Amino acid sequence: MKILVTGAAGFLGCRLIHSLLAGGPGVRRVSTVIAADTSRSPIEDPRVDCRVGTIVDGNFVDSLLDADVHVVYHLAAVLSGQSEAEFDTGMRVNVEGTRGLLEACRARGTAPRFVFSSTVAVFGGDLPPVVPETLALRPQTSYGVGKAIAELLVGEYSRRGFIDGVACRLATVTVRPGKPNSALSSFVSGVIREPLAGIDAVCPVPLDTPIWVSSPRTVTANLLHAGTMDTAKLGDNRSLNLPGISVSAGELLASLERVAGPEVRARVRVERDDRVARAMCGWPAALDATRALSLGFTADASVDGIVQEYIKDSTKGLRS
Repeated sequence: MKILVTGAAGFLGCRLIHSLLAGGPGVRRVSTVIAADTSRSPIEDPRVDCRVGTIVDGNFVDSLLDADVHVVYHLAAVLSGQSEAEFDTGMRVNVEGTRGLLEACRARGTAPRFVFSSTVAVFGGDLPPVVPETLALRPQTSYGVGKAIAELLVGEYSRRGFIDGVACRLATVTVRPGKPNSALSSFVSGVIREPLAGIDAVCPVPLDTPIWVSSPRTVTANLLHAGTMDTAKLGDNRSLNLPGISVSAGELLASLERVAGPEVRARVRVERDDRVARAMCGWPAALDATRALSLGFTADASVDGIVQEYIKDSTKGLRS
């Protein structure tokens, strides 16, 4: 089987490709992974076909797809912070780039599985404590608007039979290794990752700010499942609230203290950043993931488990 992954050089893209190549229960045998991104994928494997370019380039996108591509994982995106700072760039990549990729799938006439990484930021406004899938989308950031538009496109292209789409609304992925990225939620990983490395960190939101989170391992497993699940069970709603854990920023830091000790927790100070706080307070505190769980998607057991998983992977040198 041939699979296309956009955003392949990123953190989630690398984890997803490693898992696809490793196989295992529920993962089909992969012959080739086309790894597309603006920089070369760091994964060295003869089954990985690296392509460097941008999804806003129609010729590049056309070169990625042929009739043998059975599954497309569309992870490429301009993240929330950059989308707010660079409106045109965000819309060009997150909306026009996604539409171009969908059109390329349509032109092949093979209706590949199309797994789209969406976000909790498609919701906004006056939110209930637990947000159902059926709540009207009222995003309050440019990033959320772009993702909401793309979700509608995935649903429409699926309705027309051009693709077999699944839009996965991901929780904030924590703990991400490496350096901070341009996501407004980047601090959620930073307040765990940096103190564990002996570096001071800043929490830019009030400690009672609720955050919907999921571990890299669980998110990767759920993306894999979206690529193989029986989509007939989705009906006409192709967008899924994926499982997560609702924790406050304070509870996240309390977990850090329980797992790593008070001296590590003491490396984090709270300094409100209004731009980040406004965005995070406008995102859901929790999603109703009942349907996703019934369809075989999974959730993390606890926030302590997420922190412990990161420490374990860091000790093993698993940075991607």
